[in-house]
Amino acid sequence: MKDFYYPVPPKERAFITFILMTGFFMAILDTTIVDIVVPKMMGPLSTDLYGIQWVVTSYMMAAATALLFVENFAKYLGYSYCFILGLSIFTLASFFCGVAQSLAEMIFFRVIQGVGEAFLAATTQVLLVSIYPTERRGLAMGIFGLGVSFAPALGPTLGGLITEHLSWRWIFFVNVPIGVINVIAALALLPKEIGRQRIFQFNFLSYIFVASGTISLLIMLSKGQQLGWFQSPIIPLLLFSSLSLFCLYFINELRSKVPLIDLSIYKIPEFGLPMGMHFFVLGFGMYQIFYLLPLYYENLKGLTTFQAGIHILAFAIFIGTFSVISGYLSDKIAPGLILLLSLALFLVTSYFLIPRLNYYTPASTASLLTIPLGISMGTFFAPLTALALRRLKDKTGLGVALMHYQRFVGGSFGTALATNNLEFYTNKNFHRLTELQDPTYAWYFLQERLFLAKQLFSEDIAEKKVSALLYHAQYVQALSFGFQEAFKNVAFWGFVGGSFLILLFIIRSKWFRHLYRLIFCKHAQRPL
Repeated sequence: MKDFYYPVPPKERAFITFILMTGFFMAILDTTIVDIVVPKMMGPLSTDLYGIQWVVTSYMMAAATALLFVENFAKYLGYSYCFILGLSIFTLASFFCGVAQSLAEMIFFRVIQGVGEAFLAATTQVLLVSIYPTERRGLAMGIFGLGVSFAPALGPTLGGLITEHLSWRWIFFVNVPIGVINVIAALALLPKEIGRQRIFQFNFLSYIFVASGTISLLIMLSKGQQLGWFQSPIIPLLLFSSLSLFCLYFINELRSKVPLIDLSIYKIPEFGLPMGMHFFVLGFGMYQIFYLLPLYYENLKGLTTFQAGIHILAFAIFIGTFSVISGYLSDKIAPGLILLLSLALFLVTSYFLIPRLNYYTPASTASLLTIPLGISMGTFFAPLTALALRRLKDKTGLGVALMHYQRFVGGSFGTALATNNLEFYTNKNFHRLTELQDPTYAWYFLQERLFLAKQLFSEDIAEKKVSALLYHAQYVQALSFGFQEAFKNVAFWGFVGGSFLILLFIIRSKWFRHLYRLIFCKHAQRPL
């Protein structure tokens, strides 16, 4: 198998790396930056909270389903041309998102923008791997980790800054000049020969099945909380549709001479097992943190969007810094060891430190407590990617596409879990506080505040205001407990994902290989 390496001079490599990361960073940043300003879009787009959610959902669906097409198309057009095409689509769609006057227009252009991100996600990593020699690919993946881990954490800060001083439309407009300059630079500098095979073998039927199954799954995850999950007949129908379509996909793949995805790639332990870890730790674990932290600062601590973003900034900076450091170290020592240390730190912080955040925690203290978590996230992606991609050679493009597909699906699961857990634990603690409430204390609390309220309002209004005050105090306490339990739930998915890494260490150990040869080789040599 031919290795992916295109030698370029060091200075040119630095410029190409900057071009690639600027484009990809811009696309990843747009996911969380939009999450922050979604409530501010409702008025101008004449919609409600449920309608505006499609601005986020449509983008995820388009990006996830387009990925598998792009992976095949890039072999025909070339990875550099696909990157330039994706950047052009993303930039143009960003402009039209900024000028959208209705919800329908916004959703349409967000779909186009999502397709642009799919082109960028499927090509950036492959191009980076291609221009770095094998002994420096850990550093390349560390730089790439800036996009995957740092950009989502930085989104709330930039989103808050832009909406504080400009209109929400500028979160889209800001992409336009950066994108145009980047397209011109990419046309001038990117090597056009990388991965260009003039081959386009595509299983359209399998693609329709897997794309439809993915769309059903993502709609189920994004709308489950709104519809009450399995209390609504729509959610079971979406789940059944998704499972049926994925089954049809697997059946068609087994019968096809040109499979959409070469699933044998998962037989490579250094790819299959890290991808299991990636799916659960990043998707189910870290994406819950990305979702919960802004809510903690805004909904519980009562900070503005910009203030919340500033307090998340320290967490984001440590992710970015340690992404590059861990990438550099991955070229010097075994990536698996760095990954093990990253996992250990993630488990300790997600189980013992982050669940300490509550209503009474000062915001500055909360920022400090999230720093170790930022270090663990920063040291996660680069060694994992270096480990997963190093044996793929000419299947690197497929490995990258599957990695980003898992990021979208796993991240959707993580966000849905975080939403569901926060609401479940908040309601549970609210009812528990009501049951444990001391009637005598509650009576004195009400009487004291009722006396003060009657000095300003009529008796009826005073009673309503005091009752609302008691409800609010009880709800804030329940919400505080809810965040603590939701944060602690993240550690569980760290343990699940970590089991794949432990299994990889076992499989690669000398005693396991000796035992494998002892059992299976003897069996194979036994005469019939």
